[in-house]
Amino acid sequence: MTEIYDYIIVGAGTAGGVLSYNLTKSGAKCLLIEAGKYMTKETFPITEADASAQMYWGGGIELSQDAQMAFLRGKLVGGGSVVNQALMDRFDDIAINDWRDESGIDYFNEGEMNPLYEKAENMIALHTFKAEERTRNAELFSEGCDACEYTWHFLRRAQKDCAFSKYNDCIACLGGCHRDSKQSTLVTYIRDAEKEGLSISPNTLIELIESVKDGIKLFGIANGKVVTFEAKNVILSGGAFGTTSLLLKSGFKKQLPSIGRYFATHPQFMFFGLYDELINAHKGMFQSVASKDPRFRKKGFKLENVFAGPASVAMLFSGYGTDHLDFMQHYNRMTCAEVAIRDENAGEIMVDKKGKLIIKKELTEQDKQRKHNGEAVLKEILAASGAKRVIDSPMYFGLHLMGGARIGVDPVTAAVDPDFKLKGYNNVYICDSSIFPNAPGINPALTIMALAHKLSQQLTV
Repeated sequence: MTEIYDYIIVGAGTAGGVLSYNLTKSGAKCLLIEAGKYMTKETFPITEADASAQMYWGGGIELSQDAQMAFLRGKLVGGGSVVNQALMDRFDDIAINDWRDESGIDYFNEGEMNPLYEKAENMIALHTFKAEERTRNAELFSEGCDACEYTWHFLRRAQKDCAFSKYNDCIACLGGCHRDSKQSTLVTYIRDAEKEGLSISPNTLIELIESVKDGIKLFGIANGKVVTFEAKNVILSGGAFGTTSLLLKSGFKKQLPSIGRYFATHPQFMFFGLYDELINAHKGMFQSVASKDPRFRKKGFKLENVFAGPASVAMLFSGYGTDHLDFMQHYNRMTCAEVAIRDENAGEIMVDKKGKLIIKKELTEQDKQRKHNGEAVLKEILAASGAKRVIDSPMYFGLHLMGGARIGVDPVTAAVDPDFKLKGYNNVYICDSSIFPNAPGINPALTIMALAHKLSQQLTV
């Protein structure tokens, strides 16, 4: 006989991890399904190439329909929380108020969101960086901001005991933290949920969900075999691409035409400053400072001080032969920062007749203007910090994938009700970044966790 669960959660990322723990601990019989592998600190890949191939969809990157924008999406138990930069920011009143205006949902206000943020924060270790923890990359960025009279701040990340004083280089944690220092949902929720009785099915891709009498059936492929699951309720937490494509393949767009629409992401454009001194930006803390200037916020962009491993940096440039060799020979003398813009939610997520994911995402004129404004400021900062040359990467990335199954009160523009139910269905819930009404311009991880806590409270009352 088919085992029937109280809840099946599809997608073991940021929201899925929180939900699986809270629901299992409340006594519910839960199954957490993940398309990727179940890895641990002992089995995370060692090299950049292996990490890209084994831990990300598309073998490392997925591309928009016109191949202009690259998307990064984690594919493993713990999802993006295992491979992201672990930045934990609350939304400001601009983002929250915009969400309320766009969605018509009253609980998008600081008074109701702050307790949810506190709940999420209390479940993880948080660290705000200090001046002595900055790499030379970060020092030059902050010095350039000071020289230009732009405001910057120290970042807060979900991490503990990173052994910076012991020369640990945390750039490696973009391929999974080998110390379990990063507070991914794998470390902070999922393992504890297993102790409470959670079942996990990794390497399982769900292709179709179907509403049946008194429940939901799910059909998929696990390790090359067709599998079927059944539950009283299902929660989709596969992110903008995973959740939306599953809804599309399952035919829900016929009743809910907004599914797939309003896709947004925070496009990020990387710029490298070349200096006479050795920088070694790949050593030490990966990311510790970023811009915090209200003028930038109003103009829809922010600047983040980042870097990447040599293989990733090499892939950001299309040169060949001696030109590319010359560029990479300067790797140790480069700093890097990116312009991240708050884009318009004008993209669309689709699937073709074979179920293949298609992403239509082009920069709008507003997006281009915001990128232009941010680029001018960043180049000013890099020059003020002593950069002899600024090198633009021709590639840009869409990080923080959002939308495709928006939450809201309007049945025309939203697919999900304020109580997280798919409109018209009492036992299909959605809780992940696919429900975002628009791009907030702020790292979304903490808010995804907060919303997962809100749904958990709703389901366990």
